[in-house]
Amino acid sequence: MSAGTPANRASAMAGYKERIRTFAHAALDPVVGGLARAGLRPNHLTAFGLVFSLGAAFAFAIGRFRYAALITCFAGVCDILDGQLARRTGGESRFGAFLDSTLDRLAEAAVLVGIAWFYLFNLVDMVVNPQRVITDLQRGLEPVTWAVIAFLAVLALVGSFMVSYTRARAEGLGLDCRVGWFERPERMILVIIMGFFGLGPAIPAGLLVLGAFSFGTALHRMTHVWRLTRSTGPGSDSTEA
Repeated sequence: MSAGTPANRASAMAGYKERIRTFAHAALDPVVGGLARAGLRPNHLTAFGLVFSLGAAFAFAIGRFRYAALITCFAGVCDILDGQLARRTGGESRFGAFLDSTLDRLAEAAVLVGIAWFYLFNLVDMVVNPQRVITDLQRGLEPVTWAVIAFLAVLALVGSFMVSYTRARAEGLGLDCRVGWFERPERMILVIIMGFFGLGPAIPAGLLVLGAFSFGTALHRMTHVWRLTRSTGPGSDSTEA
């Protein structure tokens, strides 16, 4: 098999991600030790991560994009620390894993809703302030642009949920679905980069990439599950109620 095959590229990407994860865990290990000595539990950090994400969502909604990116960084650190602290203290539990996944989905949704809200608010503002439409047109900014970017944020939200759902549904059927590289850490990094660039072309471009790669990862997982199940008997498929 040549080095350029999809399987080898996926393996190389997985190895690259694992090296980054190992480096991040090693760098944060002293912090984890301090948190453990302070008596903090993994679920506390999971909750802190959600609070930071809600703060980032609010900052995005009011147009403070760089502040939102910085706050999202803190949320990302909490996202790393909670699992690392659970392993360090032996506090891993099924409920903890469930809570972490659930709050992660809520946190990610909040941030993307915050971005969509900013653009929808500006679109509504044009309705009540026609003079602004003229000003934007003079700057070459069509009113429909605000609606399109808000729509891209919604598509990115749906795509991110599809990435998580396809894996959760496959694992609920007893199938391994650890495929696809565009997962929550990559999505979070992209949102942070978008925010630090501030208002401008980086936001719609980032949302377009986020949506496209998220749906691509979900499709990859669907294809993977189809390959795993196509050789099973006719009674193996079921319809969700």
